[in-house]
Amino acid sequence: MEDVLRPVIVVGGAVAITLLVGWAVDRGLRRADVRHPETPLWGLLRRALPPMQVALCAALLRGSYPHARVAEGYAQDLARLLSLSLIGATAWLVVRIVSAVVESSYSRYAASTRDPARVRRVRTQVTLIQRVVTWVVAVVAIAAMLLTFPAMRTFGTSMLASAGLIGIVAGIAAQSALGNLFAGLQIAFGDMVRIGDTVVVNDQWGIVEEITLTFITVKTWDERRWTMPVSYFTNQPFENWSRGGAEKTGTVYFQLDHSAPIEKMREKLGEIVRSLDTWDGRDWNLLVTDTTPSTIEVRALVTAADSGTVWTARCQVREQMILWLREEHPYALPHIATAPAALPQPSDASLPDQRRRREQEPEHALAHPGGLTKQGAEHGHGSG
Repeated sequence: MEDVLRPVIVVGGAVAITLLVGWAVDRGLRRADVRHPETPLWGLLRRALPPMQVALCAALLRGSYPHARVAEGYAQDLARLLSLSLIGATAWLVVRIVSAVVESSYSRYAASTRDPARVRRVRTQVTLIQRVVTWVVAVVAIAAMLLTFPAMRTFGTSMLASAGLIGIVAGIAAQSALGNLFAGLQIAFGDMVRIGDTVVVNDQWGIVEEITLTFITVKTWDERRWTMPVSYFTNQPFENWSRGGAEKTGTVYFQLDHSAPIEKMREKLGEIVRSLDTWDGRDWNLLVTDTTPSTIEVRALVTAADSGTVWTARCQVREQMILWLREEHPYALPHIATAPAALPQPSDASLPDQRRRREQEPEHALAHPGGLTKQGAEHGHGSG
């Protein structure tokens, strides 16, 4: 009877303590979240309850397992398994706690800052910090798991003697990866590009969707994703439309006839712009910017809150202005002259009989209508 009760008490007690502690911590976090609604930290920490319970249960079982006296022939293997579970759950718990603290700090900063550029910069830095912490914790956890095996301890001791040489070789072999790693840190803390920035890369504009330690994903206007190494943004020039503010100025060009009513077009542009929801109210203008022997170039200018909105505003101005010119002033639109269509040649059957006979007769037999032969007419001699 004792052999049955002992493992039940050990395992059941560990599980019961784990559930009790988890319930108490969850209840305390709920109360703290209700008392401090302006701080999202307590609600975010609740996501760390599962790894905390796994780590606690593994620790309790690891400490009390020798007293259970179950499967004593496999005691060493089971102890190692519990140790591995404890290390993995602890790493999981650390990552969840760090993520909760970082996300809470970012949320409070975003709520108290009105500058979108600074918010995007902090978001980029926070994302990369989370990734760095995750990788460091994962590496430490894997190293700790390997050290639980006696063979790996001996291997690790022998490897320390040649760690310098191995580090040099690994650095040369992973030169590209390390370059991208340091480039990612440079982008995060150098404020070169941020998540949510509008950039132009290879004549394609898009929005930075994701930044990692090795690559950057750009979402184009047609919902394609460009994935490129972060070293590209540190070695190649690119346009960042979100630097210095998100406001943008858009231009629309018209090729018109010289008789175009410029003043009326300027008045119409004002009406169109004031009716647009995409116009931010800063500025608009219309000017003649160039001329050619056949047309003039007219530039319409409109401002908007960001790059996506300015694109829509440009399209709306172009569409409404062309429609107004076509209906009210069609003479202002350029006219393209086309060559007249070639007339069809008459067939041989449609020629008059006399003309057909003349074409069929030899040249010397053709007589001039005035009584001269063709040769005589050319030399001015008559037949009579």
